[in-house]
Amino acid sequence: MQDTFVTIARYPYSTEAQIVKGRLEADGIEVFLRDNITIDTDPLVSQAIGGVKLKVLAKDEKAARDILESIQSYSIDDNGQPVTCPNCNNQHVSLYSTITDFKSFMAFLIGFLFGTLPFSTRYQYKCEDCKIEFPVK
Repeated sequence: MQDTFVTIARYPYSTEAQIVKGRLEADGIEVFLRDNITIDTDPLVSQAIGGVKLKVLAKDEKAARDILESIQSYSIDDNGQPVTCPNCNNQHVSLYSTITDFKSFMAFLIGFLFGTLPFSTRYQYKCEDCKIEFPVK
């Protein structure tokens, strides 16, 4: 059981996964990336196959998760300061895109039908502690 690989993270593209892989290998943890070549060949299939899987040996899972947690990055504003949640004043805030209005929905639909990238997306912040969503200023 200790010689099997377990998935500890997923990334939409291989660049971020390669950076994290290098960090884990620098700490002596054996790392395996799955589906990175497929996504490098055709990035549009990333969502369909679940992204690049970052796998480590089962015996190293806890140490690898601790390292991943220590390098977790959160959103910063234009001045380089961490974005704080207006509800709980915590700095565990992430940026995500969402389809919230007719314009972004139509852009998504056209992009889906014709195989192009979306023209218009909306971004919002989401606090990981209190789960409140608030707009980008």
